Amino acid sequence: MTTRTDPRGYPAVRMYIGGAWRESGAQHTAPVVNPATEEIIGTVPLATPADLDDALEAARRGFRIWRDTPVAQRTAILHQAADLLTRRAAEIGRVMTLEQGKPLTEATGEARRVADTLRWHADDARRAYGRVIPSAPGTLLTVRREPIGPVAAFVPWNFPAGGPLRKISSALSAGCSIVLKASEETPATAAALVGCFADAGLPDGVLNLVFGEPAEVSAHLIASPVIRLIAFTGSVPVGKLLAAAAGNVMKPSLMELGGHAPVIVCADADPARAARRAARAKFANAGQVCTSPSRFLVHESRLQDFTAEFVKAAEAVVVGDGLDEGTTMGPLANERRLTAVERLTADAVRRGATVRTGGRRPDRAGYFFAPTVLTDVPEDALMMSEEPFGPLAPIVPFSELDEALAVANSLPYGLAAYGFTESAATAERLSAELEAGILSINHCGGSVHEAPSGGVKESGYGREGGPEALDAYLVTKRVSHLLAG
Repeated sequence: MTTRTDPRGYPAVRMYIGGAWRESGAQHTAPVVNPATEEIIGTVPLATPADLDDALEAARRGFRIWRDTPVAQRTAILHQAADLLTRRAAEIGRVMTLEQGKPLTEATGEARRVADTLRWHADDARRAYGRVIPSAPGTLLTVRREPIGPVAAFVPWNFPAGGPLRKISSALSAGCSIVLKASEETPATAAALVGCFADAGLPDGVLNLVFGEPAEVSAHLIASPVIRLIAFTGSVPVGKLLAAAAGNVMKPSLMELGGHAPVIVCADADPARAARRAARAKFANAGQVCTSPSRFLVHESRLQDFTAEFVKAAEAVVVGDGLDEGTTMGPLANERRLTAVERLTADAVRRGATVRTGGRRPDRAGYFFAPTVLTDVPEDALMMSEEPFGPLAPIVPFSELDEALAVANSLPYGLAAYGFTESAATAERLSAELEAGILSINHCGGSVHEAPSGGVKESGYGREGGPEALDAYLVTKRVSHLLAG
């Protein structure tokens, strides 16, 4: 790692607290590294306890303002922020590529999508209806849905725009304020997003952005009586720690955690089409997606054709700097991920797996790893039970669908799953029996803002997206009003 400043430019990063941009109170910072070059391109301020207290007080004040702002006015401000996100998508995408590594087209597309997510949630807030319940004469019985209060949100680095915006858009649409702890590895994207809300006229204190040592920040925010909801996207182990901390102070939490998504390619599926679609999803964002297909269970009659087409698709991927024209897969986001995928690959090979393509890092600077396809992968290989979160594709055969379903459901995770079949009856069986919160048949599509996403088992609880997205951020209150007597 070198300290040469990236010649393509990287913006100065600050926290945003109470409507003002600021440095760390103690001037503590951490480096930001371009994963394509391993060069330090900037710094990120790290919050002190005093900074966090300021953010909490700002969120407390901001909640009272935002909660009492008419929903039509809130919606108008959020739409203005969405318009700014759209206009600035190219700029935000470029910053995202510098600090996270994904190809510029992916990054810019992500920035544009989050604007639509914000518009969807802003409009859905106008439909957060209560109801009047028929009751005894002289009694008015109603149900109200009210914002829960200030939210502490924690998001990772793999989707530097998508992760923060799913939390921000839901919280603000519901009428909550929020303290967002974004990733220290992708801070400039988060700051650029927050800047759109500030420029759209969001009242001071409604949205606050901090960075810092994760364990210290989470402990401080979760323990504060100001915070009423914890929202987290990230790994299962960290999610368990945060959920336990929230439980100790009896606060609800929303947990969108990791997975290990199986793909079942049935005997009647088109193997070439299934392989192309699955490979496209596998290598998106260099496999650093919690819903990424990661275990490929292929009927033995389709194994040879599926594998050949998947290898062909993997070898067509152009690995390089995300800012270079023609790149279709960038580097892994950090050295930790590179070390992890090297370890998983070496373990599988040691246990008898065959590397059909890839399996190594190229001879260049940056955290690159070639798109990798493995066959003959034994059940006890670590990549069959550990989420790879990288461009690794283990392919294993099955003979009966019962067998494939048993393998697919054998892990404690249940975020996403995929199936390929031409049979309506088989599709229905996959829908009924696969243990996952998100299931795609004959494609490997990602999350959409108009429908819910979330996991079962150790992949978390609560939903983001669709009308369900606001549920965690709203409190249901029963009001019984005796009108006479």
